[in-house]
Amino acid sequence: MRRDNQSSVSEFLLLGLPIQPEQQGMYYALFLGMYLTTVLGNLLIILLIRLDSRLHTPMYFFLSHLALTDISFSSVTAPKMLMNMLTQTQSISYAGCICQAYFFLMLADVDSFLLTSMAYDRYVAICHPLHYTRIMSQNLCFLLVVVSWVLSFANALLHTLLLRKSMRRDNQSSVSEFLLLGLPIQPEQQGMYYALFLGMYLTTVLGNLLIILLIRLDSRLHTPMYFFLSHLALTDISFSSVTAPKMLMNMLTQTQSISYSGCICQEFFFLLFASLDSFLLTSMAYDRYVAICHPLHYTRMMRQSLCFLLVLVSWVLSFATALLHTLLLARLSFLRSNTLPHFFCDLSALLKLSSSDTTINQLVILIVGSVVITLPFICILVSYGHIGATILRRTSIKVIYKTFSTCGSHLSVVSLYYGAIIGLYFVPSSGNTNDKDVIVSVFYSLVTPMVNPFIYSLRNRDIKGALRNILTRATFSV
Repeated sequence: MRRDNQSSVSEFLLLGLPIQPEQQGMYYALFLGMYLTTVLGNLLIILLIRLDSRLHTPMYFFLSHLALTDISFSSVTAPKMLMNMLTQTQSISYAGCICQAYFFLMLADVDSFLLTSMAYDRYVAICHPLHYTRIMSQNLCFLLVVVSWVLSFANALLHTLLLRKSMRRDNQSSVSEFLLLGLPIQPEQQGMYYALFLGMYLTTVLGNLLIILLIRLDSRLHTPMYFFLSHLALTDISFSSVTAPKMLMNMLTQTQSISYSGCICQEFFFLLFASLDSFLLTSMAYDRYVAICHPLHYTRMMRQSLCFLLVLVSWVLSFATALLHTLLLARLSFLRSNTLPHFFCDLSALLKLSSSDTTINQLVILIVGSVVITLPFICILVSYGHIGATILRRTSIKVIYKTFSTCGSHLSVVSLYYGAIIGLYFVPSSGNTNDKDVIVSVFYSLVTPMVNPFIYSLRNRDIKGALRNILTRATFSV
């Protein structure tokens, strides 16, 4: 988000190691050998752990992740250093420097967290051997790895954004804040709409928190379907919390400003949780497809490790998507205005406001959006299509009616969510449709997270049964 009249650095010069020119060949061979040993040694560890079932234990699970991280960590710096030594060049592009710093920080943090997890594993194995299997469960191991990656992604992103800000020249003229015009409503209607959206946000948070609590407390809900549902509930809380509190605060205080860094952070987390919502909805559709179309193989197909893997992949892909869009957004210039006709820092609105060429951004939206939005939407439709075909072959009218009632409500929410996003980001629109874009954004960012608890849970017999049991226990305890 830089002004075009700035003088910016396009590349950096890496002076390399403090060695004499006549020693370059010897050190090149030394570091090449070290790098190849690192890669081949850690690949061998991963291969052995993968092939030998006796090594499928928590310790070697962490070790395999550490080996993969070590390969990636050394690959961030060693190939570039070796190439510079070989070609006697010293330059690295601005974008390459930023990317190298990001992945270096991220993988260094992952290394640190994994070493900590391995130390905890050894502590439990030696100090509490009788409880080792129970404490170091598969769930905990996957959770430790997921948390390691998530914290590392977040920490590296923070440092990279701060680094990029400090790399700007002092003589540039940069945008320090944006003005959010908010919703297209009249001033006299502010109070009514404030109460409406406050009620929607509180309903979203409390409804989804209730779902998480019920699934956590009732052991009968510890199944793949409710595992995905609990993650969806947490994501919906986070998704709506990215935009709703700032919008409500602006409506209450009659302010419109948001800082540059706040805008960047809001956009990143908005894209992160929007992508995560998409992947989780797809996982839930696949779970229902297996449960209805292949009920005899459900336990084998939807095993615990697959569920954790689907959630882990969802987080990783969502982080990568949000990071890519955010970095591409940060390179744009804004000369015409800093006023956004929106209630949050929406990617589409920012691209329309930019004075730079946004061709690359639009291209990435189409390509990445096909993976994050369009492909999952097609998978969901195919899954429900197979479910419908399977149900129609059954003779029970009651079962057919119940299934179509449930699937119909699911599909209505899914269509609202995906339809709004596809219409906003993938369908070209003219510059005079800002009000329509804002209204569409309200549907998928505020309405859908609020409706999900009712559609996926509170109409569910198991959830209502769990709620009655908890209320009954609470009544008798009093």
